[in-house]
Parts: sequence; C-alpha cells; structure tokens
Amino acid sequence: MKIVLIGAGSAQFGFGTLGDIFQSAALAGSEIALVDIDGAALERVRKAAAEFVAAKGLPFAVTASTERAKALAGADFVLISIEVGDRFALWDMDWKLPLQYGIRQVYGENGGPGGLFHALRIIPPILDICADVEALCPEAFVFCYSNPMTAIVTTVLRRFPGLRFVGLCHEIASLGRYLPGILGTPKENLRFRAAGLNHCSVLLEASYADSGKDAYPDILRKAPAFFEKEPGYSDLLDYARRTGRMPRTEGAEGRRAIDRVESARPWSDRLLFKEILERFGLLPITTDSHLGEYIAWAHEAADHRGILDFYAFYRESLARAEARIELELKERVVPIMEGIIGDLRYEEAAVNLPNEGLIPDLPGFVAVEVPALVGRKGLEGHRFASYPKAFGALLRNYCGVYDLTAEAVLKGSRELAIQALLVSPVACGPSRAEELVELMVDHQRQWLGYLK
Repeated sequence: MKIVLIGAGSAQFGFGTLGDIFQSAALAGSEIALVDIDGAALERVRKAAAEFVAAKGLPFAVTASTERAKALAGADFVLISIEVGDRFALWDMDWKLPLQYGIRQVYGENGGPGGLFHALRIIPPILDICADVEALCPEAFVFCYSNPMTAIVTTVLRRFPGLRFVGLCHEIASLGRYLPGILGTPKENLRFRAAGLNHCSVLLEASYADSGKDAYPDILRKAPAFFEKEPGYSDLLDYARRTGRMPRTEGAEGRRAIDRVESARPWSDRLLFKEILERFGLLPITTDSHLGEYIAWAHEAADHRGILDFYAFYRESLARAEARIELELKERVVPIMEGIIGDLRYEEAAVNLPNEGLIPDLPGFVAVEVPALVGRKGLEGHRFASYPKAFGALLRNYCGVYDLTAEAVLKGSRELAIQALLVSPVACGPSRAEELVELMVDHQRQWLGYLK
C-alpha cells in the first residue's frame, strides 16, 4: 500500500497521523509518502519518522518530497490537511473585518463571512491536489481534514464527481465523551447516530445496547443538569495560565496533573447549545461555538466569553504543543482504511459525503455529515428516511451559501462571492457586502486574486 500525507510538514498532523498508521497491523509494509511545500518542516518530520521506525523496528517505509506529483503516483490513500498563509492572522482578519461592517459573527472559521473567505482561500489549492489525484491515482481514496469541511467537499465533488473524496471531522467524538456521563452507563453500552452539516449536526438516535431501550428521553431529561456542572474553556484557560500547564502539550505526567479539567469536555458555548437542546429537543454533537456560525440569531444567544477564551486557549495550546509520534490511535482515518482493505462493513459514526438523498430535507448538491458503512467499495452513507423538520429548516438556510461558494470558486467569480455573502443568514446589506469582498480581496490578494 502507498499512503500519501499532504501537509505532513505540520508536526501536529504529520506526527499524529504517523503514530496512527504505525500502530496498525493491517497497514504494515506500507510506504508512507510525506508531502509539504515547506521543505525544512517536511525534513524534520521525515527524520523523526525514520528514526522512530528504526528504533521500534516497524515494517514501514517513509519517504518525503516537496514534489506532490512524484509522491502521488500509484497512491492507494491520500490524506489532506492543509492551510494557507498565517492561519491565525488570516483567521483574525476573517473574524474582525466583517465586524466593522456590522456583521456580528460568533467565530468566523467555517460559516458566515469568515467561513466564506476561508473557503475561497483554501479550496483552490485542494482542487489542484485533486486534479493531480485524478491524473496520477484516480482509484485512490482521498480523506480531507481541512476546514471549512462542507464547502470543500461540496466544491471538490462538483468539480471531480468521480473522485473517492471524503471529509473527516473529529467532533463526533464529543458524544462518546459526554453521553456516558449523562446516562451513567459505559460508552460500550450506547448506540447512537447523528447527522447534519459539518459543525452543525445533531444526535438523532440513541439507545442502550443491553436493553434496546430508547435513550433519548433520558438524555433530554438529564443533559441540562449535567452540562451545568461541566467546566468551560474559561475555566480551562484560567487553570492553564495559573499552573503553566496546557492539556495535550505536557506529556503523560502533565495530562494526569490536569485530569479533572481535561477529562470533562470543556465548553466554549454552553448558552447556544442549551437553546438548541431546549427549543429543538435535539442534542448537538459538539460543545464548541462552530454551531453558531450558521445561525442568524446565534450572536444573541452565544456565550461570548467562552468563545473568546476558547480561541485564546487554542492559540496558546498550539503554540506550546510538543508534537511527538506515539503508537496510539487518535483519529478515525486508520480504522476507515482498515475497513476498506478488509471489507469489514462496519459503521463509521461520521463522514462527509454528497447528500444524494441521505438527508431528504436537504438538497442533493450539498455534502452532509452522516454515519456510513465502510467496505472494499468505499463508504456507503446511512440514509435517514425522516429528519427533524425544524432543524432541517435551519440547515437549509445555509445550503444556498455552499452552492454559491462552490460556483464562485469554480468560476473565479467575485460577483458570486458577493452573492454568497448576501444569502448567508449572517450577512449585511448589498453595498457593504460588495465593499467587504473588495476589501478582503485587497488584503488577501495572494489567495483571493483569482476572483474577477
């Protein structure tokens, strides 16, 4: 097998994914081809990987190249995790410049104006990668971790409908963290399914494995009191600054030292989460503030202190992270690859695929996040015959933005980008929308200059 990691110069992605692959018996003997445009960063990861393989006597070959086409030739699996430019500087711009035009975003990474500009920047280089995949390894499975997930998957599959392209996001793991605490039963005793758009998905089914009993009534009854006791990112940031210790960056000893805070899933937006739970009778699968990027009234309901503290904590934790290769499964892409190789036909909890009737309430052109059966032929999304009407309507409010974003990228159209901003639930008036897009193009011309 040949597995290509694009964006491997990032220690977080490169080291983390290598550790996931190295612990897999099913992938033993594979060549892992590392690719990045930053040659120095790429060499650091390659050298560390080679030393780790030699020290542990692992049956893997590791290569590295800044020439993407060379690495992709003959690939079986391609993993993409890229960003462009200075991630946080651009994120700040995406979030704060629209504020000057009266657009009150709660976050600005995946939805709203910030998500739009993020998508307009990052999709073109991903399309370039996919063009190489189509030419050099058209049968390869391509897994993408980059955000904005729904915009990327929707656009890629519109341009390359035959590509085996799948979006992966770890947010579904939140359910495994807090459902056992809510219900007082081990994770192994729970069966659940969730679906929606990436970062805007809700729990749809939950049951107890031992009895088959529906667990959702218990969740709705017990969840409010449970979440009232959970710490938020404000608590976590305060703890980290007082102790000088950051979760996931200080090794096993440091992690144990802050286990009480880290083991309880921190919150960046308790208030909006509570509104969805109470008004719609549904449990969101996330505990962060991404949910509010898609909802017109989210700014009114959001926990703004929690959001800002999460952002500060996230920046600090990444800046201080001591990435290392560990033989420990952390992400779901390796089990998916194993499921394909072994034709295991198991159900993966959340993947991003073209809708094609999986959620009938949503248009077919948009990518949706659903469970899927994993086997030799790929991933077969689970179809939900019915979907909660009110939440489906909330999601439909945003689908037109993805349609226009895809067209803006594929046609290089500034006017379509303006229209995408205007149809967003988080928007401003026509003249200000046009000026904001012009301003963003001026500030980010290196990446947005293709919009004519």
